[in-house]
Amino acid sequence: MDQSDLAPLIDHTVLGPETTPADVQRVLGEAAEYGMNACIPPFAVESAARQAPDVTIATVVGFPHGQHDHDVKRREGVLAWKAGADELDVVVNVGLLKAGEDDRVRAELAELVAAVPVPVKVIVEAPLLTDDELHRACEAAVAADATMVKTATGFADPNAAARVDDDATPGATIADVELMSEYLPVKASGGIGSYDRAMAMLEAGAERIGASSGVAILEGAPEP
Repeated sequence: MDQSDLAPLIDHTVLGPETTPADVQRVLGEAAEYGMNACIPPFAVESAARQAPDVTIATVVGFPHGQHDHDVKRREGVLAWKAGADELDVVVNVGLLKAGEDDRVRAELAELVAAVPVPVKVIVEAPLLTDDELHRACEAAVAADATMVKTATGFADPNAAARVDDDATPGATIADVELMSEYLPVKASGGIGSYDRAMAMLEAGAERIGASSGVAILEGAPEP
């Protein structure tokens, strides 16, 4: 897959706690130059939507731990949409899922989906889940009418991760993408830093890539 085909599948991302307005501007500029989407912190959405109207802008809700009150998540999503976000990536409440409170997980996600007229991707934080929990997280996303499921925030504690690939990075794994794609389109995110890794995720069934290394991924693509 060459650059022009791959670029629209990448959410070029900057979400670290140290992210500055200058970092966001850099990511927006790179996204515009290469034809990628951008995934940025909520504080930057309004200015980004004005300054980069041709870039599809995603932002996050309940990030990174997903443990906000459900009303806070819904309000955060509505505010982000009104500020100009084109897509929302919401973190599932992993603790509720592990406690077997699937009805609350579904209800929380459904509230957000119903409150905004933009695509909602559900971040399931797969590295922290068992197979059964991952299935149930995806089922909750389907029941809530979410658009996509996303593997990870990239911020999970490596020492707590139950699911890792050969490089032991707590993020997207081939097995997770294959499982999740049985339910909804998948955004693979977490530990994807090269063209080869991105292609492995797409070949496993992912339809979107989330990465802070979007430029490096594209620079590794073959010439058309």
